[in-house]
Amino acid sequence: MANRPPLPPFSRETAIQKVRMAEDAWNSCDPERVSLGYTIDSKWRNRAEFINGRSEIVQFLQRKWARELDYRLIKEIWAYEGNRIAVRFAYEWHDDSKNWFRSYGNENWEFGEDGLMRFRYACINDLPIKESDRKYHWDASGPRPADHPGLTELGL
Repeated sequence: MANRPPLPPFSRETAIQKVRMAEDAWNSCDPERVSLGYTIDSKWRNRAEFINGRSEIVQFLQRKWARELDYRLIKEIWAYEGNRIAVRFAYEWHDDSKNWFRSYGNENWEFGEDGLMRFRYACINDLPIKESDRKYHWDASGPRPADHPGLTELGL
């Protein structure tokens, strides 16, 4: 596979660009599309689950989005250096009984020289919320609109 710009080492601008690209991919809820941002042998820790390689990433995301309905995500850069980026995020979703949640977390990412993510370590907590407490209202399975506030502006 060709390079996936922006490439490390990251500047503040390119790290922010990489974070937004990841957010947009995840908001597509398309497991195949998301998996292309990771190396073939990428290693993940997602909560207490360990995922190895693109095919497991696709399987994991298929299970995730079958359970987490109307998924909408915002990511925000926390720190960066060289080929690593740390982000914080929050996403909203509901289960098949229409119980709403806001899931908060942090991720640590490490990229190869080709700009593909080699390692992803995610810690996530779920908070039940009322539907009236939702803050993300853009169309599902699409990117967050450019004028939609980020986590800091929303007080999250």
